[in-house]
Amino acid sequence: MKQRILVAVVGIPALLAVLCIAPAWATALLLAALTVIAAHELLTAVCGPDKARRWTVLPAVCGVLLLARAVWPGCAALEGLLLAAALFLWAYNGQESRRAGDAAQQVITELTQSLPQEAGFAIPWAFSGLYGLRTLDNGYLLVLTPLVAAFCSDALALFTGMALGRHKLAPLVSPHKTVEGAAGGLVGGMAGMAVFCAVFRAMTHTALSYSLCIALGLLGAVLGELGDLSFSAVKRQYGIKDYGRLLPGHGGVLDRFDSVLFAAPVLCALLRALAA
Repeated sequence: MKQRILVAVVGIPALLAVLCIAPAWATALLLAALTVIAAHELLTAVCGPDKARRWTVLPAVCGVLLLARAVWPGCAALEGLLLAAALFLWAYNGQESRRAGDAAQQVITELTQSLPQEAGFAIPWAFSGLYGLRTLDNGYLLVLTPLVAAFCSDALALFTGMALGRHKLAPLVSPHKTVEGAAGGLVGGMAGMAVFCAVFRAMTHTALSYSLCIALGLLGAVLGELGDLSFSAVKRQYGIKDYGRLLPGHGGVLDRFDSVLFAAPVLCALLRALAA
């Protein structure tokens, strides 16, 4: 418990400093690192360490492209070409006897027939939602929206479940989660975003709508709970307790950010559409 509290006391301010205060390129660098670690954790859980090492090139390349987008916004047009080249080089693997056609065929076969490897794309895409929020007007605060919605939902779901939980929500996936806890989580997401709205209005003097923030809080909480259950299902299926040990007392990156990964890209898309 002491380790868990210490990591939170040190980690939360550090995370907020990089996301909200540091330049956008620092946010991109952090997200690129989280991308590689989280995707490697998921691939290791599902595929085993040997195959995960081979496939980590995908999130690594995606993470580099995320960082490049912060330094050179015009690089977006080259992303598909660079990613395809990286995939080809990985499949070719420096073997002169392997024909180029065989390498290309392996890429297509692996991507279309082996679902876990899609984490090489899905997790970078999810984390890129945070970077997309960071680049909006007042993005130094808007980047917090999926974190506030998901983490406040997690916190109130925990306390509500401990106090009032009676009916199991998904016993085969997560035996400790209850319907009452899930309902408390929805309230927590909305309440957290209402407080966020008040802080946002005070700091930016922008008339951000409370009803919009509460709606985003509800949506973020729902997506957060879905993300939590989805990654819990993977852990249950493959018989693991935590995805990693990077954060003592908390597990790995996925254990801490699973509820954010579903919410970040959706809230980013919505806020970008409203800002357009």
